[in-house]
Amino acid sequence: MKTVLTIAGSDSSGGAGIQADLKTFSAHGVYGMSVIAAVTAQNTQGVLAVEDISPDMIGKQIDAIFTDIPVHAVKIGMVSDNASIKIIADKLKIYQPEYIVLDPVMVSKSGYDLLKPEAKQALIEELLPLATVITPNLKEAGVLIDQSITDLQEMEQAAEKIYNFGPKAVLIKGGHLEGEPVDVLYDGNSWKHFNGKRINKNNTHGTGCTLSSAIAGNLANGHTLEEAVLKAKTYIEGAIDHGLAIGKGVGPTNHLYQWFPETSVID
Repeated sequence: MKTVLTIAGSDSSGGAGIQADLKTFSAHGVYGMSVIAAVTAQNTQGVLAVEDISPDMIGKQIDAIFTDIPVHAVKIGMVSDNASIKIIADKLKIYQPEYIVLDPVMVSKSGYDLLKPEAKQALIEELLPLATVITPNLKEAGVLIDQSITDLQEMEQAAEKIYNFGPKAVLIKGGHLEGEPVDVLYDGNSWKHFNGKRINKNNTHGTGCTLSSAIAGNLANGHTLEEAVLKAKTYIEGAIDHGLAIGKGVGPTNHLYQWFPETSVID
């Protein structure tokens, strides 16, 4: 069995972050491991508070994994400050995992800043050059290049600009486009478009975390990047379509819908 490590924040409601990553890894038949970079107090209605784990403890968690267990891929999610980003980058440069999927989590769906504004440059300089692929949505891509993105042409231009920061590939997610969504993958040579279908359901908490974790799991399992993205998109569409009616706000996707397809929760 392949192994995948997530370095991210904890979501107490279970729909995003570390918890979503581990469920997604299980759904892809890989063994999931975690390094907790922050603890959030959140639910389906929003983020109430964030507390960062010390950089020293983040580094020790990474050491504990890599000095004992083979790591076939790494997914990086919420990392909120300069010091955390620096220790993660330093450790990954030492251990050099084959695949690194970077999901630049910046703002929660409720509008809470999960990446401190002053840490954006550290993210660009320290982590982007290590990434096999970075997976921003339109808003996150816009923040990275300091401009708004409203159509497919601007997505391609943004992908090229982000690629110049150093990742091997850029996947910009177009879920916030008007009309049917399309994602753009750029590897420095060409653009690949992934057309999707818009699923009008409210249970979409953690979709970005889930998609990037699915890509990491697929890469660990030996798929090419293009295959990994396509399979991950199919998976997340199913997870949204079978989303769970949990909580009073934006509920979670159903990470294990292949085995438990129910879309409601019994009180």
